[in-house]
Amino acid sequence: MSLSTVDGKPASGGHMKASCQCGQLHVDVPGPTVAVVACHCLACQKRSGSPFGVAAYYPHVQVEVNGISKQFSRPTELGERFDHFFCPDCGTTVFMRGKKNPDMTGIPIGLIDDQHAMQPVRSVWEDRRHAWVEIPTAVQHFSRGRVG
Repeated sequence: MSLSTVDGKPASGGHMKASCQCGQLHVDVPGPTVAVVACHCLACQKRSGSPFGVAAYYPHVQVEVNGISKQFSRPTELGERFDHFFCPDCGTTVFMRGKKNPDMTGIPIGLIDDQHAMQPVRSVWEDRRHAWVEIPTAVQHFSRGRVG
C-alpha cells in the first residue's frame, strides 16, 4: 500500500489524531493516506456494528499509540491472524494489525478527530456485502480478501 496525501493536501499541522469514545486511547498519524479499505467481512461487521468497516492503513513506524489498550486476536477466513487493539474503558477498537500485511496498522477512519477527505480505494469481501451498500470511490473490488 502506498502512502500519500489526499488531493495533495496534508491534514492541519501535518498530523491527525484518532481516538476512542472516552479519549483514553488515541493514535497520531502523519496525515491522510490513500491506503483506505472498505471491508465487508462478517468480522468487520461485528467489530464496527455496521455493514462494513473502513480503515486507513499506515506503516507501524508512522503510528504513535498513546494510552492503554487491550488486544483481541482472531483468525481470518484466509487462515491468518488479525489483532484488534481497543480501549479497556470504553471498548472502542482504535487500531488493528494483521499477519497478511505485517508492517501496516489500520485505523478506523470514523475515529479520526479532524475532518478529512479520505475515502476507500479498495473494497474487499464483497461476497458478504449488504445488497444496498455501494462503495463508489473504490477502484478495486474483490469478492473475498485481496490476494497479494
